[in-house]
Amino acid sequence: MKNLSKLAGLFVGLTLMASCEKEDPIIPNEEELITTLIYTLVSQSSGDTVELKYQDLDGPGGDSAIVTGGTLQASETYTGTVLVLNEQELPPEDITEEVKEEDEEHQFFFLTDGMLNATIMYSDSDANGNPVGVETTLTAGSVSNGELTIILRHEPDKNASGVSDGDITNAGGETDIEVTFDVDVQ
Repeated sequence: MKNLSKLAGLFVGLTLMASCEKEDPIIPNEEELITTLIYTLVSQSSGDTVELKYQDLDGPGGDSAIVTGGTLQASETYTGTVLVLNEQELPPEDITEEVKEEDEEHQFFFLTDGMLNATIMYSDSDANGNPVGVETTLTAGSVSNGELTIILRHEPDKNASGVSDGDITNAGGETDIEVTFDVDVQ
């Protein structure tokens, strides 16, 4: 009985020592928290600015995000720029800079529902000539209203069918953020 107690004590002691020596797991390329996405559209003819904004300062699971859509002028072309931030950091961390630095591993996708008459074209590309989507050109068509969804994908297959044209169907990868805005064209 004494030997069994000694063996059990030795086993517990070795287990504790082994667990103390373990290091915390290393998570390679842990994704950044994105609390804010702003899609700024500047009219090429008038210079007027429209800002579509998503903001969830406490991150997922807390208070609801604030999503602000916008109104575009019919038959107008806009220069678009996407800004993504982590505003839980002080000063706010500009995640857009990371997207630009790792442009071969990121792509924004711009999806319109069937009701919104707007076309978005990429104005920037990575070192391989594939789109990134931080900079775009949006052309508003005739009067309409609907939804514009912006998705940032990490490690999409940019060579897959349709992906370079903005079709997310075959892109794969992981979604870093997905936001849907209500948009009117007047």
